[in-house]
Amino acid sequence: MMNSTQVSHFTLGAFFDTGLFKYFYFLIILTVYIAIICANLFLIVVICLSRSLHEPMYLFLCSLFVNELYGSTGLFPFLLVQILSDIHTVSVPFCFLQIFCLYSYGGVEFFTLAIMSYDRYLAICYPLQYNTRMTSNKVTMLTSLVWFYSFLSNIFIVYCLTASLQLCGNNINKVYCDNYYIVKLACSDTTVNNVFGLVHMFTVIFGLIMLILYTYMKILKVCFSGSKQTRQKAVSTCTPHLASLLNFSFGCFFEIVQSRFNLKSLPNILRIVLSLYWLTCQPLVNPLLYGLKMSKIRLVYKSLLFRKKM
Repeated sequence: MMNSTQVSHFTLGAFFDTGLFKYFYFLIILTVYIAIICANLFLIVVICLSRSLHEPMYLFLCSLFVNELYGSTGLFPFLLVQILSDIHTVSVPFCFLQIFCLYSYGGVEFFTLAIMSYDRYLAICYPLQYNTRMTSNKVTMLTSLVWFYSFLSNIFIVYCLTASLQLCGNNINKVYCDNYYIVKLACSDTTVNNVFGLVHMFTVIFGLIMLILYTYMKILKVCFSGSKQTRQKAVSTCTPHLASLLNFSFGCFFEIVQSRFNLKSLPNILRIVLSLYWLTCQPLVNPLLYGLKMSKIRLVYKSLLFRKKM
């Protein structure tokens, strides 16, 4: 039996020999990463430079775009190096660091989307009280709380629970480090890990889902009973948010299903794509959804582009 202090590295078993195609895959991943950086950074700059966008909804969006950059940086540089490498190993400290980055990214993403749904609920259902309920101080407090809780909870999960486990192997059947796969390598008792995971799922995550469902039920009720202008405002602001939420939820669902169930009957390349979906699609989809669908953002960056041309 070897414990976690004796394991010096983990082997990423999902990689396979692609020959010269590895350069093609490298270019695809690099292009996606550059597109993610440019799109999210551009919208962050647009929101920060335009005073008309210094409203709660757009400040939450700015936090969301920063999180896309954070999560992508935790995955793509590592993935690019591994694609070109012949030996797909990663040191234990770096593996735990990547798990922390990716899991905290997921936490910030989910919490931010939940807070944004609450913000839309206040704006549509209580428009006259919105400015007093969603103040700048409250926006700062909620945003800070989201990042602080996600970082703190994942420090506990990764460095207090997982890192203390005794491991009987070092092979992770993925293209990046994953907490659950390391827990499955444990030959010591994992009861605390499993209990904490279940409690976290049925309290925090289930609570957020209930909050989101409640807010959208209220928003839909107002849409059906309100004026045409109210319905148009609800559709224009809630459609990209709902699409982003569904996309991220489906991506997480694919990842959970693949981790918990034996999907060896699926082609290896398909399993890799499914495991990367929640980390690659969301940072690309969000800038497109919010940049193209939200008229106020479109007007601002069109005006900025027009000034540059002049």
